[in-house]
Amino acid sequence: MMTKHLIQSLSIALLAALPLFATAATEPLDRIAAIIDDDIILASELEGRLSQIRANLAQAGQEVPEERLRREVLDVMIIESIQMQMAQRVGLRISDEQLNAAMARVAAQNNMSLPEFQRALDEAGTPYALAREQIRREMILQQVQRGNVNQRIQISDQEIENFLESEEGRSRTAPEYRFAHALVPLSSEASDSDIRAAQQRAESVAAKLRAGSDYQQLGSDSVRVSDLGWRKLDDVPSLFAEIAPTMKNGEVSAPLKSASGFHVVQLLDSRGHQELIRQTRVRHILLKPSAIRDEQQTRELAAELRRRALAGESFRELAKAYSEDIGSAQEGGDLGWTSPGQLVPEFQETMDNTAPGDISQPFKSRYGWHVLQVEERRDEDVTAELRRRMARSIIHERKYQEELDIWLRKIRDEAYVDIK
Repeated sequence: MMTKHLIQSLSIALLAALPLFATAATEPLDRIAAIIDDDIILASELEGRLSQIRANLAQAGQEVPEERLRREVLDVMIIESIQMQMAQRVGLRISDEQLNAAMARVAAQNNMSLPEFQRALDEAGTPYALAREQIRREMILQQVQRGNVNQRIQISDQEIENFLESEEGRSRTAPEYRFAHALVPLSSEASDSDIRAAQQRAESVAAKLRAGSDYQQLGSDSVRVSDLGWRKLDDVPSLFAEIAPTMKNGEVSAPLKSASGFHVVQLLDSRGHQELIRQTRVRHILLKPSAIRDEQQTRELAAELRRRALAGESFRELAKAYSEDIGSAQEGGDLGWTSPGQLVPEFQETMDNTAPGDISQPFKSRYGWHVLQVEERRDEDVTAELRRRMARSIIHERKYQEELDIWLRKIRDEAYVDIK
């Protein structure tokens, strides 16, 4: 049975895969199909959308009674109109840069370059400009939906705990492994000398991998190589499932024999098993150019404060006295433990290149001029926190569609709609 969800999915260009349909010629009709608050839907617009949907349904081998199809497509267009008017009222816009990036993603998802995608659209009878506007419209609709629906979703700590303790939760948040695999094949009739030669080739492959060779360059007529992709432990081949949890990233196994030959695996990467991130404890002094202190004077003051700190004055007290970062000045410039990506790039780069106990040269970010002091570093295990984030994301995704359906019905009921 056709549902409104399927109608909606067929009626608008999705970012994941834009359908390459031929736009059927329709005769414009100078009449109104529906009035929705401050907007109207013309009969010609409805007929154009129906033509697209009929083409997609025919391609999918599905049939829907015409009366029902017309009613449901019009209802989808009404709900879209309501959302587009909401976007207009708050001034929501999609920039050309955002749209160009989205078009490039759609092309890549169709395994095409952007010029190839344009040609494919032209060959299918869909003008590129029309496709861009369909994508722009879909992006606006998605932003309106996310902005209104996300605030309706509440996820408690207890829900997260319950999910993590469930069988589904344990399975979906289980560690994942990505292996490179090399197989030296053996026939079922291989002789003892063939087996020894295959084992030697497998040992040679393992040695080259340990020496830093790329597994992709080791493939030959006698060695088959592949990337097994990301797999949970339950999906790892049983031959090396036992050793997978014990291997470290980059580690190479000894040759493992099976009925098909000798296998060598290298753990390319893992996630969720134990996630360690390098954290830094840092203090800083921020100085901002102003009407009474120009850029050069601000930089010189930062350099002077650095010299004073190197001469023995307390960096903490200097930050209290001079720093213009209201969030940290009273704490002596202390930013606490910071994780990668938490700070602006200029700050992150300088901090990463400063040894514990050292004070950086003055550097500039969009906030002003900084001098920082790295106090210490540590490797923090964030595995539990990442599992909780993953659980929250899964629960959110599950609740989102339900809340979206409720919200769409609500705005439809509250709008003024006059179907002609």
